[in-house]
Amino acid sequence: MTERSANFEKPSRRGVLGAILGALSSPIVLSRRLFAAAARRKIKWGMVIDLDKCTGCRGCAAACRAENNIATAGPERAEEGRGIYWMDLLTVEEGEYPNLRSQFIPTPCNHCENAPCVKVCPVGATYINEEGIVAQIWARCIGCRYCTTACPYTRRYFNWQAPSWPEEDRQRLNPDVATRPKGVVEKCTFCHHRIRAARESARAEGRLLSDADVRKLPACAQSCPAEAIVFGDLNDPESEVSRLAASPRAFRLQEELGTHPKVVYLREAKWRE
Repeated sequence: MTERSANFEKPSRRGVLGAILGALSSPIVLSRRLFAAAARRKIKWGMVIDLDKCTGCRGCAAACRAENNIATAGPERAEEGRGIYWMDLLTVEEGEYPNLRSQFIPTPCNHCENAPCVKVCPVGATYINEEGIVAQIWARCIGCRYCTTACPYTRRYFNWQAPSWPEEDRQRLNPDVATRPKGVVEKCTFCHHRIRAARESARAEGRLLSDADVRKLPACAQSCPAEAIVFGDLNDPESEVSRLAASPRAFRLQEELGTHPKVVYLREAKWRE
């Protein structure tokens, strides 16, 4: 027996068990276990907009346009109804002067669970992803505009011309969002590129996305000075968006259509009763 083999000791059962437990407690293994647990929990992204807080400043619309590289149609095209607004602001007026009252309603895509636009697309260019977002594959869109006709909320827009920006604006285009060519339909995506970036950042830190990470994640929610827009996982009963969606003030646009929107509104406080 050589000196080397004589000094070799067979590892004990306790030592092997300790090594296994040590490996299981490593950050890499813990991260994998966390992500496996997250995969088993189905996420459903949604948004709550409190109309009692909205001041009609249009900050959400401006931020959405800048974040998602939405081209400006120009006054003539806009007059023809060819402007593109992923986030728009409806104004509802009631009463008579001088007792005139206005209510502002921010209107992104409703990301319906039973989405009419998805049903009519002949090429599968629009679909509902595994997290409830009504997504769009711009390169697959053939421009038939069936989806724009089917959408009861008029939240889809057709590119009648190739997008263009002044040179100073081109330098500010967001590299994380592809520009859309002439002849395709586009719409709000709940800033899914931000969701992806936030998830990757959390993963690098060995943790899951938290409610605090996503509550103000979309550009519209981040920019709202009144904090009227809240984003999050509707399937998480502990999330802020779930809590607000359960409010007695909560309602969805055109609920009678059975589209089951994932954008929920809160009535102004005066309408609680």
